[in-house]
Amino acid sequence: MTRVASLVVVACAILVAACTAGHAPPTATGVSTSARADGSSGQAGAPAGPAPVRGAAYTRGGCGATPLLAGAAPGWASAANPPPIRYALAERGQAAGFLFGYPLMAGSPQPYSDKVLWVVASPRDGMPLRLTGHPLGAAAPVVSSAWPADSGPGEIYPSEIVVPAPGCWQFTLSWNGHTDTVDLWYVRHR
Repeated sequence: MTRVASLVVVACAILVAACTAGHAPPTATGVSTSARADGSSGQAGAPAGPAPVRGAAYTRGGCGATPLLAGAAPGWASAANPPPIRYALAERGQAAGFLFGYPLMAGSPQPYSDKVLWVVASPRDGMPLRLTGHPLGAAAPVVSSAWPADSGPGEIYPSEIVVPAPGCWQFTLSWNGHTDTVDLWYVRHR
């Protein structure tokens, strides 16, 4: 009986190999997250294809629909003179968050800072930036904050966003009648 079972196992292995031979794994067309046993999503891999900003390249650390970029910033951000650090380009390409506090940490990451410098493509006209966020794929908990349009150069909003738990968080940004969405990865505070 053990010989029959061994032959069945070998036959199944050959069948599986034959069915998958010559089939490449699907190519990513966007950023995807890896599912975990607890239902949360992990950090995303780099998307296929060129980065959406000329002179920028994908780098590790993105999540959800938002990859992180390094290198050149969007042309509309040049007046803000952003530093050459990792940044997240929002879904519609109307805002970029430069991550001074990489990796972002959940909770109160003292003595670290989770500073994100938001540069927006459309004029602020003195209006604040409002951020509302929640874990990706969940409605709660919700965090929100507002940041005044009192910094320069350019159309910038310095911020520090505190979230209560690690994981991928989705934020809606709104300012002066404009909105955009960005997903940011937070790690557990060390």
